[in-house]
Amino acid sequence: MRPVSADPDVPRTTAAPISQTEAVRALARASRMLERSSSELSMAHYRVLAAIAAGDERASRIATRLAIGKPTISAAVDALCQRGLLARTDVAGDQRAAALRLTEEGRRILTEVEVQMTDRLDDLVRRTPAPDQVLESLTWLGAAIDQVMAERVASGHHQTVTGHHQR
Repeated sequence: MRPVSADPDVPRTTAAPISQTEAVRALARASRMLERSSSELSMAHYRVLAAIAAGDERASRIATRLAIGKPTISAAVDALCQRGLLARTDVAGDQRAAALRLTEEGRRILTEVEVQMTDRLDDLVRRTPAPDQVLESLTWLGAAIDQVMAERVASGHHQTVTGHHQR
């Protein structure tokens, strides 16, 4: 079913199927709204901090998980370290690698931004006919994205956001 009007006197749905193009456009607009919900972090920096908070410690793993190139992750990590949101620590047995961790300020900012984004998302989904279903579907979409990325990593390939394949 497809929403057609916010007017309570007009039927809210029609039998016309929702196009994938409309869904893509809605996701793009939602992403932009989430990014604008905070002036503290760009979406790219948010994604890096969130990946580290979820347990990823190495920039190379984060780059793979987020499908971004190594120069991009290096620049983001450098900027976040300079802001005092991330700290690098040596990895025992690997002189070339550094483990990344959130600083207290990084945790504070990440929590603040996630509260702001959650508030914005709550406002958006409350405006839909089935808010719980929308949240559940977004959660499923996140799991599907994780599955696709895991499959790419397992095959030895991943694609950056610019469309270039990396090995």
